[in-house]
Amino acid sequence: MSLNRWEQRVFDYWQSHRDERQFWQEKVRALAKASVDDHAAATRLDHDFWRYYEERSGVVPLFQEAVRREGLKRTSMKNLAELVLRLWVEPRPKKKSVDGSGESRPAQPYA
Repeated sequence: MSLNRWEQRVFDYWQSHRDERQFWQEKVRALAKASVDDHAAATRLDHDFWRYYEERSGVVPLFQEAVRREGLKRTSMKNLAELVLRLWVEPRPKKKSVDGSGESRPAQPYA
């Protein structure tokens, strides 16, 4: 999965700041558990991660410098959201199909 430079900056920051990473791991896990599906969780996290980026840009020199160079225009954090959901959350069990195999079947064409 490819992250944009804003997402990569956040991810790298978490890698070097254990407390921040642990905070977000717990938040991501709780949100995933409360969400109906991963898509809903990723959408919410996209928003939360951007708010976090804005907040960090006021206090962390790494983010402050980036904002001076690049500005602070809203940027998608959805790839980061999807990545951390895959890394930090147990996969959801697959829904059973009609035949109970767990595999999805192709749609039947109309007659």
